[in-house]
Amino acid sequence: MPHPTKETIVKKRDFLGFQPLDAGKIIELFDFSAFIKAKRLDRTAASKYKPIEGKTVAMIFNKPSLRTRVSFELGIHELGGYAVNLDGKSIGVNSREAVEDIAQLLSRYNDAIVARLHEHSVIEDLAANATIPVINALTDLSHPCQILADAFTLYEKGLWKEGVKVVFVGDGNNVANSWIELAGILPFHFVLACPQNEEYMPDTTLLEEARRNSGSTIEIVHDPMEAAKDADVLYTDVWTSMGQEDEVAERLKAFSSYQINSAMLRQSKPSAVVMHCMPAHRGQEISAEVMDGPQSIIMDEAENRLHVQKALLVKLLNHEEYRKFHLTHRLEHVAKNLKH
Repeated sequence: MPHPTKETIVKKRDFLGFQPLDAGKIIELFDFSAFIKAKRLDRTAASKYKPIEGKTVAMIFNKPSLRTRVSFELGIHELGGYAVNLDGKSIGVNSREAVEDIAQLLSRYNDAIVARLHEHSVIEDLAANATIPVINALTDLSHPCQILADAFTLYEKGLWKEGVKVVFVGDGNNVANSWIELAGILPFHFVLACPQNEEYMPDTTLLEEARRNSGSTIEIVHDPMEAAKDADVLYTDVWTSMGQEDEVAERLKAFSSYQINSAMLRQSKPSAVVMHCMPAHRGQEISAEVMDGPQSIIMDEAENRLHVQKALLVKLLNHEEYRKFHLTHRLEHVAKNLKH
C-alpha cells in the first residue's frame, strides 16, 4: 500500500462522535443503513456487493467486546474487506508504543482504524496522527456507534420524530453522553434520570454544548418514575461499567430505585419501547420480564449495530459509492412524487 499523499489526508474522514455531522447527514446515514440491511436479506445480491473490496481495517480492542467486535469484523468481511484484530494490551497502546507511532504505522498498512479504548484522548491522538479514517468503537467518554444503531432502530420502526421522548434511566456514562451529543444535532426530548451525585452525572462539556447548539429538550432529573411519565422510549445500561468492578456494592445501593421494570413501564406511554445497549444484568438495571417482554426492541438494536456500522464503513472508505446511492435515492423519490 503506498504511503498516503497530502491529497488523501485532506479527504480523510473520521467518526469519533457526532460533532462533524448535521441532522441531514445522520438521516442520510440511516437511509443507507436501511439499504444495506435490505440488501443483506437478498443473499445473491449481498454476495456481489463488495464496496470496500481489498480494504483492510485494523481493529484495536483495549476493552472486552461481543457486539462491537462481531458486528465490525463480520461487517468488514461482508463488504469485501479484511479485519486485522489487535489486542490493545499486546501492542501496548501508549506504553510499549506511542500513539502517534501506532497511528502512522497502521496508516501505511491499512485503510481504516476501529478502536475500542479507555481514554478518549487516545482516540483523538490516533485520529490526529493517522492518515486513514479512525472510528470510535467506544471510549470512557462516548459510544457513538451504539447510539447511531439505537436511533436508526427507532427511525426504521417509524418511532423517530421531533418530539420523541427518550428516557435514559441509570448512570450518566459514555452511552448517555452520546445520547446527549446526538440531542445536540437531532431535535428530540432527552431525559437522563440518574442519582443526584456528581459521579453519576454526564460529561459537563458535552451537556453544555448540546444545550447550546440544539433545538432539543435535554433534562437531567433524579426521580426515575417521574422521568418515565409519557416516555416513548425507556433506555438503560449496566450500573457498573468495565473498570468500575470495585464499586459494585456502592452502585447497587445508589441505583436500587432505577430499575426499568413493569411498574416503571406503566408510567410510560402504552406504545413505549424498551432499549438496552447490552450486556445486560437481568434483575439489576432491568427486570427479566421487561427485557424479554413484547415492548423490548433490545435485540433489534443489537442487530442493527451490524447494518449501521457497515453503512459507516462505506461512507468513510468508499464515499463515491455512498454518494451514488443518495443521488439515486433522491431521483427515485422525485420520480415517485411526480407520479402522484
